[in-house]
Amino acid sequence: MANDTTIATSSPIGQHLEKVAEGAPVSYLMFNQKRISLVAKMTIGRSPECSIVIDNKLASRFHATIQKIRDAYFLKDEKSTNGTFLNGHRIPADKYVKLNPGDKITVGATTLVMS
Repeated sequence: MANDTTIATSSPIGQHLEKVAEGAPVSYLMFNQKRISLVAKMTIGRSPECSIVIDNKLASRFHATIQKIRDAYFLKDEKSTNGTFLNGHRIPADKYVKLNPGDKITVGATTLVMS
C-alpha cells in the first residue's frame, strides 16, 4: 500500500506553498488588443527605443518601466511629465509599485491591462 503523504499535505509550510503555487501569475500585458509577453524589464514611452511604444503626446519619451523582481512584476514612473496611473491612481515617481492580474496601467490616453 503506497503512502500518499507529501510535504504539501503533512506540514503547514507545505500547505502554504501549495496555496501560493495555485495563484495565477501575471504573464502578459494587453495593449491595443494585442497580448505582449512580459520579460525581465520593459520600458514604456513615446521613444521608438522603448519596449512598448505609446503613440500619444501625453506620454513622455521614457515614461515608465515594468521590472520583474523575484517572482513579481513592478511598475515605476520614470519622472514622466503627466504621470503614470495604476487603477486610476497616480503612482509616485521613482517608486516601484507591485502589479497584480487585472491591474490597469494608464500612460497618457493609453491603458494597458495586466493579465
